[in-house]
Amino acid sequence: MRKKLIEFRNVSFRYGDEEPWVLKNCSFEVYENEWLAIIGHNGSGKSTIAKLMNGLLFPQEGEIIINGQQVTEETIWDVRKDVGMVFQNPDNQFVGTTVQDDVAFGMENRGFPREEMIKRIEQNLTAVGMQDYRLTEPHRLSGGQKQRVAIASVLAVSPKVLILDEATAMLDPKGRQEIMRTVSNVRAEHALSLITITHDLREVVQAERVIVMNSGEIWDEAIPREIFSKKDALREIGLDVPFVAILTDELKKTGMTITNEPLNQEELLEDLWTLHLRT
Repeated sequence: MRKKLIEFRNVSFRYGDEEPWVLKNCSFEVYENEWLAIIGHNGSGKSTIAKLMNGLLFPQEGEIIINGQQVTEETIWDVRKDVGMVFQNPDNQFVGTTVQDDVAFGMENRGFPREEMIKRIEQNLTAVGMQDYRLTEPHRLSGGQKQRVAIASVLAVSPKVLILDEATAMLDPKGRQEIMRTVSNVRAEHALSLITITHDLREVVQAERVIVMNSGEIWDEAIPREIFSKKDALREIGLDVPFVAILTDELKKTGMTITNEPLNQEELLEDLWTLHLRT
């Protein structure tokens, strides 16, 4: 049985005493070496969850436990050693004049020996395919390259959990695919827990589990295939449905018997080929 790394226990949050609740009585867990996707429309509370996990915010009600420690102002620096976060705009995270300086920054703050820093800079830039840009100024990079460097900077301090908070929102479709491919490879190599927070259902097909947020509450929690099967309900709460799911529905209307809920084009093609062989 996998260890719990993050626990939300009846967590509620609002940005002011007179403001509406952004989160309402939320409870869930994140496990060791798990890929969890948290999705929802803008304003559903998903990005607030990310900030609460990293101690950028504190709940008014409930408890948050990270690797056995309750998140408080006293424990926040220990918590942040276990939880790394990559934001929507990587420019907000850059502090170094070169790529390698930026990757080194977090390690310097934690007092890593110089030899270890050099080793980790090389390892983590290689992991995200940016080793040839180590002396490049960050502002000269493309959006996708910046996100890769941001991921390398977080990985360098060896967190147990990596959170991507709308990390692909500013990228074009090709850039999104590259980042998600990079993240998948990095997760497999480092055996860390990954939390992707997005409103784009296309990014969650690789996740083991999905939490759907709506108006500050957990609307549903299931594996991706089960979530994608609820197309009409997802549309009602403001979420786009992947094209593969829409195409599958249209094919079913023509009388085709597609028993599974395909998560991607490859699965749909496999189903169609199997159907062809049977007829």
